Amino acid sequence: MRKENLYRKFARLAVVRGVNVQNGQPLVIRADVRDHAFVEMIVEEAYQAGAKSVDVRWRDQKITKLDYLNQSEETLSEIGDWLRDREQAVHDAKGCYLSILSDMPGALKDIPSSKIRAYQKAYHEKMGDLSAYTSNNQGQWCVLGVASKEWAKVVFPDLNEDEAFEKLEDVLFEVSGVSEDNDPVEWWREHDEELIRHAEKMTAFNFRELHFTNSLGTDLYVPLTERHIWVGGGCKTPAGVYFDPNIPTEEVFCMPHCEKVHGTVVSSRPLSYNGVLIENFRLVFEEGKVIEHHAEKNEEALTILLDFDEGSRRLGEVALVPHGSKISQSGVLFYNTLYDENASCHLALGRCYPENIEGGVDMSEEELRAKGGNCSLQHEDFMFGTADMNIDGITYENEVIPVFRNGSFVID
Repeated sequence: MRKENLYRKFARLAVVRGVNVQNGQPLVIRADVRDHAFVEMIVEEAYQAGAKSVDVRWRDQKITKLDYLNQSEETLSEIGDWLRDREQAVHDAKGCYLSILSDMPGALKDIPSSKIRAYQKAYHEKMGDLSAYTSNNQGQWCVLGVASKEWAKVVFPDLNEDEAFEKLEDVLFEVSGVSEDNDPVEWWREHDEELIRHAEKMTAFNFRELHFTNSLGTDLYVPLTERHIWVGGGCKTPAGVYFDPNIPTEEVFCMPHCEKVHGTVVSSRPLSYNGVLIENFRLVFEEGKVIEHHAEKNEEALTILLDFDEGSRRLGEVALVPHGSKISQSGVLFYNTLYDENASCHLALGRCYPENIEGGVDMSEEELRAKGGNCSLQHEDFMFGTADMNIDGITYENEVIPVFRNGSFVID
């Protein structure tokens, strides 16, 4: 493997800082078969860290596409009980999850949207309540990406396959804090400390709402739930195990009040949804709900996203990312939400994160809704931040305090 030392460092980072595998803990890895060499490194690192077992769940993007093309909607909607039983067994054993992304953006663009929606809806209905294990941080989880030739050619279409792959490799290592001359685990410790400081400052202000404006046409008011908590960097399980769910991450995020958001937001980067790229879209909110939407490309996919379930037209997350982040400054459009969301302020349609409100992880869905939290079977981030993004925080005393000016934090 080329750049073996960097991949080895990345594998160790994923295990000891990402999911932070504990001695005697099971680990589940989800990865494409193309990434087998990197996965082997991760398995080695996991066992060295004391993992009880490692269950690698392979996938293949081409086979996934063939399944969608050849199976009926009825067949795609048949989610076996064994899948649910398997996940429940991991939760009962207090396991952790690591997901590795390398898929080609837009690979499913030729698949009828009705088939994708049928599968997604059936899967979420069967498994949806189990998502609390990760969304409530009951167990550790982490998502990261590695380069593939298919992905690289989408990101760098003007380069040949090998050049594009090597460039994407280099960029992914850079934005993930992995280099030949550093200790990525220590780099992440310092990086998380900075994000935690920003989150603590935002929580201390206790803003009633945020007002976003920029030259694209965004003019959006996002009220926050009472007793909200801003989160940045890593998370902790109830047992106190610290982990980094996203590698990379540049955000601090909070819980919008899902019934009070109003105004207009304009996307600043494409959104990849179920293998389809939705580009240049606009959403209009009233009383927390999207009442108008338009996209220059793949508006049908946007409509499907918004109509997925009752919570899909409301927000579950608001996240602040300085324009000067490593990912933004790379100048690369990754066509992958994990990376692109960390180049830009973003919002999420759908499910909220209970950790963003005091006592939220112990609340039922009904209790979260009563506090203004959004409940949905999905959570889809989209980017709207720009270099000229201005954000004002408005207090309960109607004091207006600048938070962002020209894409950067200005709070003390």
